[in-house]
Amino acid sequence: MFSKLFSRKKVDKKKTSSKPHHSSAGSSKDRDAKSMRKGEIGEYKINIQLDQMPKEYKHLSDLLIKNPKSKSGYTQIDHVLITEYGIFVIETKNYQGTVYGDRDKKTWSVNGKFTMLNPFIQNYGHLQALTRIIGEKYEHCMISIVSFTKRCTFMIGTDLRDIKSNQLIVYDIELSEFINRKIHVQKLLHHQPLLSAEEVSRIYTDIKKQHIADSDALNHHVDVLKAQTKPRASCVVCNQEVSERVKTFCLSNREFDGKVYCYTHQK
Repeated sequence: MFSKLFSRKKVDKKKTSSKPHHSSAGSSKDRDAKSMRKGEIGEYKINIQLDQMPKEYKHLSDLLIKNPKSKSGYTQIDHVLITEYGIFVIETKNYQGTVYGDRDKKTWSVNGKFTMLNPFIQNYGHLQALTRIIGEKYEHCMISIVSFTKRCTFMIGTDLRDIKSNQLIVYDIELSEFINRKIHVQKLLHHQPLLSAEEVSRIYTDIKKQHIADSDALNHHVDVLKAQTKPRASCVVCNQEVSERVKTFCLSNREFDGKVYCYTHQK
């Protein structure tokens, strides 16, 4: 079921016409802090929805588990919801803007400028990591969901919003609605639950046991991801490599017309 599949950057659409050498440090920190707060609020909304699901469902969040196939050696999973009619593996995204993508495209984009790995490819790695813990016999029970904040607008393949699919893209505020609808469809398709109550409890326990509550391991994982995903950018004048902060500033500044300049050539 996964054969067709192939950390997330913060996108800031704020426009400014001020010179970067006067505002880059402070304003970038402010934007980072604001993005972090928005991300925390988004995660809180997700947690509230999942925690209010029926008590027989089992919810795990912010998991870090070993994954020998990952470059960092770990996999970080935002949410897992285990029910008798499916194991929902949820990847959350905190972006703002128009999201362009399709099931079979390796990369997606935000606002047509900022690219990211197809989130279903990313989540497929999470599904594989979980399968190694609970066993391949449960692979058919897994449902991949990618949740974006309502600050986004989707320009995606309509099949990714089809409730019959096992790969769904949703807005954060409708996550619980889509899960309930999906479970309803599963009940119509299957005369008996896919998992017994005992299996739900055992899978929950097995995954929870594999969670690594080690800040050093988490920091290592995040650092590796940043090194992998951070695109290099160079000044169009002198070809000097610039930081991600400088690149983001230039791309958000109308005066630069989508070009990247180092501090010297911004003046």
